[in-house]
Amino acid sequence: MQEIVYQGNELQLFQHATVWKNYFGSFIKPYLKGNILEVGAGIGSTTLQLCDGSQTEWICLEPDPVLFSQLEKNISTGTLPSCCIAIKGVITDLSPEKKFNVVIYIDVIEHIENDVAELRRVQDYLAPGGYLIILVPAHQFVYNQFDKSIGHYRRYNKKMLRKAVPQSLQLKRIIYLDSVGLLASIANKYSLKQNYPTMKQISFWDKVMVRISKFTDFLINYQTGKSLIAIWQKP
Repeated sequence: MQEIVYQGNELQLFQHATVWKNYFGSFIKPYLKGNILEVGAGIGSTTLQLCDGSQTEWICLEPDPVLFSQLEKNISTGTLPSCCIAIKGVITDLSPEKKFNVVIYIDVIEHIENDVAELRRVQDYLAPGGYLIILVPAHQFVYNQFDKSIGHYRRYNKKMLRKAVPQSLQLKRIIYLDSVGLLASIANKYSLKQNYPTMKQISFWDKVMVRISKFTDFLINYQTGKSLIAIWQKP
């Protein structure tokens, strides 16, 4: 199994961003049925928000040995539902015969240098009718010190993300989320210039800004935001 050491440590901070996780989760939870593959599951904080235990199987794929150990612990202690299984490695470590109803990348693709090759490979693991769901940071013009410090190769707009995904998959929906959070990202790039946000900043963003974004995103028809979420289906 391939190991990749993750250079960021923001997962411990963002595990507390439950309002945000529930917000973007509301757009994808209706699809999360059957056999699920979560690529780059980290410590399982997103898994905890998205997996309700009704799924047949939820594979948590994680290449970092330290994060994987925490993931295993969260499964063994019952913090995560019993349908969750931790596997250390990357997509090519899975059996090519394995098929999933849904594959999700939540804030992961931006960490992969060759995103096109990664997504070309993952389509082979989708069952017919299966869904590929991707959440990424949006807008390269706000790429900042925080992005660099946690190993982001890029941020995305709609065109970039569509170009990275195989044309054989059918795009069902692509929208921006967290329009208010985008303002915070702009402020960080041009004013604060922080490598990492503080716990207090994360809490304010999650508890206040994301709640406001729920309304402003709807009002502007999800035309811009700090994050981009998209759903594709395999014919």
